[in-house]
Amino acid sequence: MIRTRVIPVLLLQNHQLVKTTQFKNPKYIGDCINALKIFNEKGADELAVLDINASIKKTPDFKFIEQLVGECFMPLAYGGGIKTIEQAQQLFSIGIEKIVLGASAHETPTLVTALANQFGSQSVVISVDVKKDWLGRAHVHIQNGKKNTGVDPLVYAKRMEELGAGELIIQSIDRDGVGKGYDLELIEHVAPDLKIPIVALGGAGNITDFAKAKQAGASAVAAGSLFVFKGPHKAVLISYPTPKELKNLNA
Repeated sequence: MIRTRVIPVLLLQNHQLVKTTQFKNPKYIGDCINALKIFNEKGADELAVLDINASIKKTPDFKFIEQLVGECFMPLAYGGGIKTIEQAQQLFSIGIEKIVLGASAHETPTLVTALANQFGSQSVVISVDVKKDWLGRAHVHIQNGKKNTGVDPLVYAKRMEELGAGELIIQSIDRDGVGKGYDLELIEHVAPDLKIPIVALGGAGNITDFAKAKQAGASAVAAGSLFVFKGPHKAVLISYPTPKELKNLNA
């Protein structure tokens, strides 16, 4: 039986639901609020919404996020454009349960500690986006994968834990949207030396990949394409595994 959270990750671009492949070529999927309502009906454990526009040059769209919160009956995490304590405070005040930091955690590490001290570590999640070079060396990337920090993911993860983060999303850029399974080597590289939970993201092709990620050391699993596409031609269909399907997995 699998005993872990299973988290759909929804990407936003200009308020629309999109899906990328290796962080490139966003494909329009549909209306985010409609997708959120379907995940409500299917009983998703929690939901993460990441605004890929806000993460680069904008700030959170609080009015739109408030609409999402109003329709969401599960814990909701939000990431994208969060650069200040005041922005985080506003997100929490409208009902966001966790905030997800990407580039701002690298560029302003003191923000991680300040947020953890004020709101609690359990509310602060760091997205650790990892890409391998042609020699197979893994490095953390920021700004939607465009900038290589040159930092090993384990070194970076341990630093975020020390700063006060309560959870990490370990995401493989190379496997994003590909559906060939999580990067188990990456999970095994990072997980054993951390005390805080890690969420595996990037590459899930079917629900058996969840069990493999957990066996590699992930505390929870997340996916995007798996929950919004169906079949080899990637027809848009919002889905989520049933409790029975998850119960039958060995992990």
